[in-house]
Amino acid sequence: MPESSGLVAATRHASFLSPLPLFFVLLWSSGFIVAKFGLPYAPPLTFLLLRFLGVLVVLSPAVLLLRAPWPRGQIGHIAVAGLLVQAGYLMGVWCAIKQGMPAGLSALIVGMQPILTAFAAPLVGERVKPRQWLGLLFGIAGVGLVVAAKVRLVGLSPQAVLLCAGALLSITIGTLYQKRHCPRFDLRVGTLIQFAASALLVLPLAVLFEGLGPDFAAVHWTPRFVGALLWSVLGLSIGAIFLLFALIRRNDATQVTSLMYLTPPTTAIMAWLMFGEAFNAPGIAGMVLAVTGVIFVVKKPKSETT
Repeated sequence: MPESSGLVAATRHASFLSPLPLFFVLLWSSGFIVAKFGLPYAPPLTFLLLRFLGVLVVLSPAVLLLRAPWPRGQIGHIAVAGLLVQAGYLMGVWCAIKQGMPAGLSALIVGMQPILTAFAAPLVGERVKPRQWLGLLFGIAGVGLVVAAKVRLVGLSPQAVLLCAGALLSITIGTLYQKRHCPRFDLRVGTLIQFAASALLVLPLAVLFEGLGPDFAAVHWTPRFVGALLWSVLGLSIGAIFLLFALIRRNDATQVTSLMYLTPPTTAIMAWLMFGEAFNAPGIAGMVLAVTGVIFVVKKPKSETT
């Protein structure tokens, strides 16, 4: 029995060190870049509605043609997790950025997710070890160094802060909810359910707060906007979410959310390459610290894997 449990732990550890986490971080980190490209051309809720509908257009034929298996007794749980992880998180972040929240400060607030997840880990039967707590502290310190130069508080509205804090709570609760109530389901069907539920929530909100009409008149269909929308659908809402679900299925929630510490450094590098934004020495130090923190969280001692 101990040998089998050690084999399971070793397998899970190996899966976490596979390319999946790297691809997930790269895709997830591009979200702030997409916001910078897309938000000037459409209100945030309208953009998100188009993004959710795009996912349904892409996945629905795949689910029907491939006869993907529908979950039994889990549809409600999958939908609730989707409303939290997809709609709640994205609406909070995108609306906060639209109201003037700097992307760096938004990343710092959302970067608290691993700490919140660690505190709530006992709710899903997980235990955070002292080494992992140290890694979580390293990670948040590293994120702080990376975004410090980009944080501007002048003119920041309380509404923007509340929206971003709400996004943090939403994705944290949603990740734990999914880990506890529906960790395993067909990724194609589960993603379809989650984005259908999210679209149903966002649609009336976009009509109420942004005056959305059937002609989508508020959208400026520029090549840059179309590119941002396509990447949001294919790269983020399908690619990154598929990888997130796969990681949640195979690993502890604390391990998975610790990867979020790598998002601000990766986003900073992308912004430096694409927009020429400054990436200074403290930022580089913060990146190293964040990577070290994630290693502390995800790497298991040999005694736990043999």
